[in-house]
Amino acid sequence: MTRFDPGSPDPDSPDSGANEDDAVWRDLVARLEGTDSGPLPGPGGKTPAARTFRDFDPLGLSVPQQLTPPAGTRPAAGGDSEGSADRNAPPGPRDYEADEDEGAFVPEEPPSLASSDPMTVLAWLGAVGGPIALLLSAIFWRSAPLLAVVGMVVAFAASVVFLIMKLPHEKDEHDDGARV
Repeated sequence: MTRFDPGSPDPDSPDSGANEDDAVWRDLVARLEGTDSGPLPGPGGKTPAARTFRDFDPLGLSVPQQLTPPAGTRPAAGGDSEGSADRNAPPGPRDYEADEDEGAFVPEEPPSLASSDPMTVLAWLGAVGGPIALLLSAIFWRSAPLLAVVGMVVAFAASVVFLIMKLPHEKDEHDDGARV
């Protein structure tokens, strides 16, 4: 009589199909990792040589790509930015210098707040400061009088109404909103 080894699969069990699946899975993983799986010999009875990533590379990821710099740029003087000694390596995405003299964009200066309408500045302070004042009074001034809370709400509402009324009433048909 033979003893039952707990590590070996039982060939008479209904789960024997799962054992074959496990063997196929281990073989597949071993082939993809580039190691010899052992149980399946190659043609002629020899075991196949170890495979590399290039054997299973349908997208061509293992072949280095030659990158070209964008139009309107020139190659960087002196190679890559790290100054490495490998000058035969393909150029990277940052191995070029941008032409700075070709119509560089300079944004216009924003208008000063001192030259703006004082009512608009006051309305923005009320629209932003009203909710902040309500939140701070709810946290730190729990016994705030009703008149102070109503004043903050009214200041916020009046500021928002003023800012909405100041918006243009007609839309320019030729303006799509894009600014350059």
